[in-house]
Amino acid sequence: MRIRAALLAVLLTAVGCGSGDTGAASDPNAPLKVGVSPVPHAQVLRYVADNLAASKGLKVEVVEFTDYVQPNEALVDGSLDANYFQTVPYLDTFKAERGATLEWIGPVHLEPLGVYSKKHRSLADLPSGARVAVANDATNEARGLKLLQDNGLIKLTPGTEKTATVRDIAENPKGLEFVELEAAQLPRSLDDTDASVVNGNYAIDAGLNPASDALALEKAEGNPNANGLVTRAELKDDQRIKDLLTLLQSSEVKAYIEQTFSGSVLPV
Repeated sequence: MRIRAALLAVLLTAVGCGSGDTGAASDPNAPLKVGVSPVPHAQVLRYVADNLAASKGLKVEVVEFTDYVQPNEALVDGSLDANYFQTVPYLDTFKAERGATLEWIGPVHLEPLGVYSKKHRSLADLPSGARVAVANDATNEARGLKLLQDNGLIKLTPGTEKTATVRDIAENPKGLEFVELEAAQLPRSLDDTDASVVNGNYAIDAGLNPASDALALEKAEGNPNANGLVTRAELKDDQRIKDLLTLLQSSEVKAYIEQTFSGSVLPV
């Protein structure tokens, strides 16, 4: 049964704050506690835990979260040993805002960001003044706005593409009205918007197929937004973390991702 992230975060924080260094950092025989989003990260990690981890002598405990904040907070406080849900730009923003010393270990897959609609069949069909929802966190909002720019709907002020918010829109020919929401809320917003820019994992979790349902989809080539493995500084050279990345980047996992997600998730 899936534990809701809010309750799980409280429990994990209590453990981490009550006992100092816990888990793999202090016990070489403890399982690696890895925080993940339910889809596709938990599926991929469970495949590794169930089918590949024993080959490296690893024990992996999968801990699910339904938001993008708690997995980093739990890693910082020592409740987790690693997480697998985020991109380098998102991690950099978190580190800058929180002063955290987390370490990027390596990429695993790309979840293409997509534009979805329940009311229109193409971006060209969006009417003047259409309501368009985008994520309200810095990294995913910039990705979403760049995707809209790449498809001719808006133009951003030059040089702002990596950090853009709606305030950086220089040209908006259709007068689109932008709604900024938490990323997890974007699939549900489709009932109330003309279109919403949805992260790949939340799209899949909501029953959308990015490869076939998106009106526009990020391209994989040259995309810096692969999701990958992250840990704390004291574990970045730990052999168990290195072995876990090796398994996550293995040919077996690549084949699993390709067969399971049919182009909606792309292995690196």
